[in-house]
Amino acid sequence: MGSENGDKWRKTAVVVIDMQKDFILPGAPMLVRDGEAIVPNVIKTVEVARNRGIPIIWVVREHDPLGRDVELFRRHLYGDGKPKPTSKGGVGAELVDGLVIQEGDYKLVKTRFSAFFNTNLHLYLQGIGVTNLVVIGVQTPNCIRQTVFDAVALDYQRVTVIIDATAAASPDIHIANIFDMKNVGVATPTLEEWCQS
Repeated sequence: MGSENGDKWRKTAVVVIDMQKDFILPGAPMLVRDGEAIVPNVIKTVEVARNRGIPIIWVVREHDPLGRDVELFRRHLYGDGKPKPTSKGGVGAELVDGLVIQEGDYKLVKTRFSAFFNTNLHLYLQGIGVTNLVVIGVQTPNCIRQTVFDAVALDYQRVTVIIDATAAASPDIHIANIFDMKNVGVATPTLEEWCQS
């Protein structure tokens, strides 16, 4: 990697959100319907980021198997005989095939929609000098949107959502939320456009 390319991306981090089996695989208890379709683009984004020297932050949900740290509206999923989605140590909490946390990457566990809420993400990003974020994963109206709006509120200089490396339950929901984020200054390139930037 040349120094010009390294300098261009020096203050950028890629934040990969909730690309876990319980959100992505068919039949999963928290299935994001269009999530599986973006897996190849998420893999490609991570690959391009690694080649550019951009740090990767893997944001995942890992909940107490009894649901004590889950939002109130989801606690019914953690009773006896229930699916207990993204329970710590469970198969459903694992990243989908093709996505691997490598040495030097950072894993952040969250229990709410925003990756910033009640976590050390902002302090971590400040500590490594990041002022620009590229956000990918699922799902657009919840975790993507909340994280992006918090990043905007925290004055990150440039916040980018790669529109074909993020997904929602339907294209209409996805497009409406991308529109809202674009209206607050978020960049919304396709993966191809981001790769060429």
